[in-house]
Amino acid sequence: MRRRDVLKSAPLLGLAAPALAQAQKPLRFIPQANLTVLDPIWTTAVVTYDHAYMVYDLLYGYDGAGNIKPQMAEGHTVSADQLTWTFTLREGLKFHDGEKVLAKDCAQSLRRWGSRDSFGQVLMKYVNEIVTIDDRKFEIRLKKVCPQLLFGLGARQSFIMPERLALKPGTEQITDPVGSGPFRFLKDEWISGARAAYAKFDGYVPRQEPPVHFAGGKVAHFNRVEWIVQPDPSTAALALQKGEVDWIELPLIDLIPMLNKSPGVYTKVVDPGGWLMFMQLNHLNPPFDNPKVRQAIIVALDQQAFIESVVGEQKELSIVPTGLFAPTMPMSNTAGLENFTKPRNIALAKKMIEESGYKGEAAMIMSPSDQPALAQLSEVARELFQKIGLKVDLQTMDWGSVVTRRANQNPVDKGGWGAFISVMSPLTSANPGSMLILRGNGKQGWFGWPTDPELEVMREAWFDAPDLAAQKAIAEKIQLHYFKTVNFLPLGRMLQPMAFRKDIVDVVGASFPVFWGMRRA
Repeated sequence: MRRRDVLKSAPLLGLAAPALAQAQKPLRFIPQANLTVLDPIWTTAVVTYDHAYMVYDLLYGYDGAGNIKPQMAEGHTVSADQLTWTFTLREGLKFHDGEKVLAKDCAQSLRRWGSRDSFGQVLMKYVNEIVTIDDRKFEIRLKKVCPQLLFGLGARQSFIMPERLALKPGTEQITDPVGSGPFRFLKDEWISGARAAYAKFDGYVPRQEPPVHFAGGKVAHFNRVEWIVQPDPSTAALALQKGEVDWIELPLIDLIPMLNKSPGVYTKVVDPGGWLMFMQLNHLNPPFDNPKVRQAIIVALDQQAFIESVVGEQKELSIVPTGLFAPTMPMSNTAGLENFTKPRNIALAKKMIEESGYKGEAAMIMSPSDQPALAQLSEVARELFQKIGLKVDLQTMDWGSVVTRRANQNPVDKGGWGAFISVMSPLTSANPGSMLILRGNGKQGWFGWPTDPELEVMREAWFDAPDLAAQKAIAEKIQLHYFKTVNFLPLGRMLQPMAFRKDIVDVVGASFPVFWGMRRA
């Protein structure tokens, strides 16, 4: 398999020296991609979630062990018929503009989140109304019992915003990121493509608990955090070695052995569930609108080849074969996995393409030039598609352009697209409800827009399932059903290390980088 040649000389970041001489040095972080969108409800881009967990807070938090714990909420009560949930906010919550966080802010934020998020959209079908009781209390009044309500409030990105911002439709971007989280976004310093900066929010009152995943006390030990956009991985690694930056979110896998041998540097896998690498297919445009074409790809798809193209000989960083759900989560199962483990059959796949009615349309792939792993996986996909008889049009662009273009539902020649590769955190791929790419609601769904009524029925049955055994049984049925419809292509899971300077300690393990808890030794 073709490997990248990235160990080339490159200029340093050229960071200004005066900041390094400050009494308390800022935390300097190289994110996985350029921050182009500030609204985590409008987009599902991981880099925007990285930003959002700094700026916003949640009513509840996931603790990494399957528990949902109060965060902004002091707690809640549930009526005897389980249809009325009353939530009370804890004292001292403030937004970055100095205004108190009120129950009406929470109610409207949940409405906006529920209009857009794949999990929230289903939850809102259970909701009769969300009613403000007073400044600190609100109620969610349900039409029927909803076993998954707390998961939605604590393990999805249901961030709380001021009511004035949350009144904006979820289909329109919020560009004024005022939250109540431990850091304030310094918008005046934001230069997309270059840098972003955050300041510790002195008005934030953390819970008096140790931080665990997204739960517990979010104590900010840095007065200032600077994000530095650096798409060249060798330049980023050299900056870390020289102490010009403190943290790289996604160091190139090829460079991990070298970084582990570098003085003053260490790498760490912060989430053992592994990130799902997947190719999203556009069901509106040929050739991926043809289910027989999608089924043919599965016959030839080799997850091991895809993941090895990224991790190379570091096989300990791969999880193959993989089904739909994260292996550390209760819904993980092996139903239908023989479709990935039996010998791959290029000849059969090619025959299936010929019999599918394929008319020679180009499979357009958006390949991000500033995401080396995704770009490499895109090359492997191109080779696979060509081997089974598909024409391929691989178009290179930066990740910000991929994020923007993937929202276009037009044909390719009018700004649309055919496929792109992305990653999904273990928490997002935890279950049929949270897995945003596992939908069948057409143009109302996530990018790719498959229409699959049978999947939607099973998914809603999972939401209704009264206990873990029933949930697991439905998850297995959904995974078997997947191989009939092939909504997307799971390419394998990868354990992605982050890289740090050795004086950065107490890093909190989570599905996204979190900036609380950690400190400089």
